[in-house]
Amino acid sequence: MKVESKKPVLIIGGGVAGIQAAIDLGDMGVKVHLVETKPSIGGRMAQLDKTFPTNDCSICILAPKMVECARHPNITLHTYSEVKEVVGSMGDFSVKLLKKARFVNEKECIGCGDCVTKCPVRVPDEFDMELRRRGAIYLYFLQAIPMVMTIDRDHCLYLTRGVCRICEKICTREAIDFEQTDAEIDLNVGAIIVTVGFDPFDPTSLSEFGYKRHRNVITALEYERLICATGPTGGQLIRLSDRKPVKTIAFIQCVGSRDVKNNPYCSTVCCMHAAKEALLAREHDPNVQSYIFSMDVRAHGKGFQQYIARGEKEYGIRYVRGRVAKISENLEGNPIIWYEETFGSIVEKMEVDLAVLATSFVPRSDTKELAAVLGVELDHYGFFKTARLAPFDSTRKGIFVCGCCREPVDIPESVAQASGAAAKAAEIVTGDQS
Repeated sequence: MKVESKKPVLIIGGGVAGIQAAIDLGDMGVKVHLVETKPSIGGRMAQLDKTFPTNDCSICILAPKMVECARHPNITLHTYSEVKEVVGSMGDFSVKLLKKARFVNEKECIGCGDCVTKCPVRVPDEFDMELRRRGAIYLYFLQAIPMVMTIDRDHCLYLTRGVCRICEKICTREAIDFEQTDAEIDLNVGAIIVTVGFDPFDPTSLSEFGYKRHRNVITALEYERLICATGPTGGQLIRLSDRKPVKTIAFIQCVGSRDVKNNPYCSTVCCMHAAKEALLAREHDPNVQSYIFSMDVRAHGKGFQQYIARGEKEYGIRYVRGRVAKISENLEGNPIIWYEETFGSIVEKMEVDLAVLATSFVPRSDTKELAAVLGVELDHYGFFKTARLAPFDSTRKGIFVCGCCREPVDIPESVAQASGAAAKAAEIVTGDQS
């Protein structure tokens, strides 16, 4: 039902949950300001290759929603922007945004990429989990929205040393604008929805797994980029260390999760995520053998248990019940998995081509800063705190929370929560709180 909105809603975070909340509100006739710190909306879902339990292409699902969001007459995108100040109360929040300079005219740039090919600088690509390098001028990812280049002010030769400007000479549309500056934007909104997502846990501190020391030990999100057609290998299942095909993979579960020294909570999606990644490995190469090492398997969603059974029966995935104690490396760079097989209480080892760590979900690094700006509390794990009987309500009236910044959840649950938070925000801005 379309209604006459009194004030717009601010959504902080442009992942799939933020996009869904924006579309729901926009379709109700509510004006929305969607703020995203990255150069493009899309969030973590844009980094995935496929989604479980259907194995549908992730970007094929996400991209139409991104386009709908960008073209919606009631939604205004503020990408490459941050929330710096929030004052006021429910129904009347004054918000100050900082829109960072791209040094590119968004109205002129068409994302052709000519400037990228000539840029002499190469830096680790954040979107590709630093598995490959990009230029100082870059498109965040191939399906980015807005489809606009961004100049990295920390690595651009002109902005750091006063030399180069090759991109400016190459651009036929004269879209490069080194005179562009950061800008402040003032908004007045009736409600706020926070959906800023999560960060993957950095397993470097867990020395037993050898992450960053052993060449062929990677994280699950790095694996997603490795097998994706737009990733660093063009979708080929090979090791970046020596470009050799991968024939055996060990998926190590609960890395940083269910661990009293790090994160005692379960990250919810890891069991299914590993099953999906093992299925995809066999689809890339029928000769690949995958092993999943776990304490137990938590398949709580609709069709999830059948998905795991299908992986075992049709894709030959082998589950090993046991906690991995250590990963070493032989002279060929192959990871050696040391584990206790708990059914027989036997310590064993297994040599594989690649080890994939299912790292836990943790709050984003800037969560504390954002919580301070919003004036809301965090729980004892560092996620945004919500009321027990009002699961989308933060500790400040008029500010709602959904998705993985509230707790680790999968994509369908994030989307469902987004619609719930949108409905709560709509009640405030339309004055219908009956």
